[in-house]
Amino acid sequence: MEEIEVRGSGELIAGLDIGTTKVLAVVGEIFEDRIEVVGVGTAASSGLKNGVVVNIEATVKAIRQAVAAASDQAGCDIETVYVGIAGNHIKGFNSPGIIAVNNQEIKEKDIEAVIRAAQTVKISDNQQIVHVLPQEYMVDDHTGIQNPLGMTGVRLVTNVHIVTADVTALHNLVTSCNRSGLAVSEIVLESVASSHAVLTRDEMELGVVLIDVGGGTTDLAIFCNGTIKHTWELALGGNNLTSDLSVGLRTPLQEAEELKYLYGGALSSMIKENQIIEVPTVGDRKPRKVSQRVMVEILEARMEEILQMVNKNICGSGYRNRINAGVVITGGTALLANIVEMAEQIFDLPVRIGYPSGMEGRMEDVNSPRCTTGVGLVLYGSKANHYVPKESSTMVSKLKNWLKQIV
Repeated sequence: MEEIEVRGSGELIAGLDIGTTKVLAVVGEIFEDRIEVVGVGTAASSGLKNGVVVNIEATVKAIRQAVAAASDQAGCDIETVYVGIAGNHIKGFNSPGIIAVNNQEIKEKDIEAVIRAAQTVKISDNQQIVHVLPQEYMVDDHTGIQNPLGMTGVRLVTNVHIVTADVTALHNLVTSCNRSGLAVSEIVLESVASSHAVLTRDEMELGVVLIDVGGGTTDLAIFCNGTIKHTWELALGGNNLTSDLSVGLRTPLQEAEELKYLYGGALSSMIKENQIIEVPTVGDRKPRKVSQRVMVEILEARMEEILQMVNKNICGSGYRNRINAGVVITGGTALLANIVEMAEQIFDLPVRIGYPSGMEGRMEDVNSPRCTTGVGLVLYGSKANHYVPKESSTMVSKLKNWLKQIV
């Protein structure tokens, strides 16, 4: 993996997490020795379903509100953003590439060429490449090389992880930003962004699972030997828990959401049987008294379903035996009581909750698993060079050209 350079001191980077339940804008200022949070803005989101934009006008309104709040706090205008993307339309797979170097010294152009060779795979016409993330290089019989620059050999081989997304979903996301007066620097898979904010280098080397449980989606990413190996998206999240509560307790969604965070949990066995809560009802009816354990049983069933599906995917990924640093859970649903205990039972691995780190300044405004992606987008954007050569990072430009052709 190539050396990562940090951008110039004083530059501002904005991350925009357009989620199913909220839009979060985070502005970071880069200094020589640190990155500071200088502006944060949030707005309720109603224009997305399972991580995908379904109402552009509602999404634009929420983006404008969040960006305006972050701009006011930072004392600057936000014109360009790094935007997160999630949803079960996203596909991730590994692909090899190989080129001949004929006993010559390997140069930057050779590294770019071998990554391009790994990209020459057939993908569906309605999918667009979002990321090409090199995992390792091989020079002749030497494997596990992170940066082959300057080495000499006959052939150069790489393995990359390719992430693709639905073209229409990408279009609607970029259009929502453009109509809000924002240019998009790059579309970033949310689990890739979140990894910058919650995972340590040691965890990524040893092997770690990152699970980001948002409102509409659950994002899975597996890292080992310092690089990303596997990604997967599940169109279930915290909203499903809220919906189940609303139906099971016959209470409005807004009230169900509040009950979830006030009295919710992932394990009903941890709740005393005599704990009683008041559940608001519809119309003018008086609130009903319900056992808290009954409420938590509803949440437990859905949370267990989500984590069991994630575990099944981990076991089928081929990397289960390489996860030595355990599991990190982040996203808004990570705040559910006893989720760590449930996850440890299901995964049979150590589990921790991921809070965003790696920045200074107004960290108290983003010190929650709900803000991990927003902070991660700023950290991702603060790197001048990512895993991909610059000409391979032109997804937004390609998308604009594609849109011109069909208009």
